[in-house]
Amino acid sequence: MRRLLHGIRAFQDDVFPSRRTHFEQLAAGQAPSTLFITCSDSRILPHLLTQTEPGELFVLRNAGNLVPPYTAEHSGEAATIEYAVQVLNVQDIVVCGHSHCGAITGVLRPDLIEGLPAVEKWLAHADMVRREIIEQAVPPDADDDLLSAAVKTNVLVQLHHLRTYPGVVAAESRGALSLHGCFYRFETGEVTVYDQAAGSFVPIERHLSMQASSVA
Repeated sequence: MRRLLHGIRAFQDDVFPSRRTHFEQLAAGQAPSTLFITCSDSRILPHLLTQTEPGELFVLRNAGNLVPPYTAEHSGEAATIEYAVQVLNVQDIVVCGHSHCGAITGVLRPDLIEGLPAVEKWLAHADMVRREIIEQAVPPDADDDLLSAAVKTNVLVQLHHLRTYPGVVAAESRGALSLHGCFYRFETGEVTVYDQAAGSFVPIERHLSMQASSVA
């Protein structure tokens, strides 16, 4: 706790004064452009990864970056998604998985989470990942190990779950919302993006190039 308190003091003394105007503007309200859904893993820092400022990202974090289907019981995830889409009118939703994910390891190896009933119940939302990996419905990239392939599959499963939300479907159908999937390999800093046309996760540069070509 002492480490955190010293950090807060440093923020108050060194960071806040130089950015006071920006924070005062944020007090009037927020208008984030993106709902960023990622894992609770302490190694993932959304604002550092995306180089965004306070007020730009509406962040939803949980174990395994899971999105319970709309038909599931009411949840904090459902409330966050509903508010982001229907009140804040975000233009993009990003589901970002990451390498060495403990939650998806638990999906692949249920024996590792025995005795953790809340974790077992929560990871049921990603059960489709296990089935699709077994059935090889989503082929892994050449350089992926089983866990990386499963994490990427999980991102696609959660994008599917997002499209069970009426507000998401309505906004996407009128062109006001776009959904994206990403995979972050934190040990190298590499981020790949799911490209629908390619049917795989591709480097950012290739994804941008393919988008530019489709527009042209």
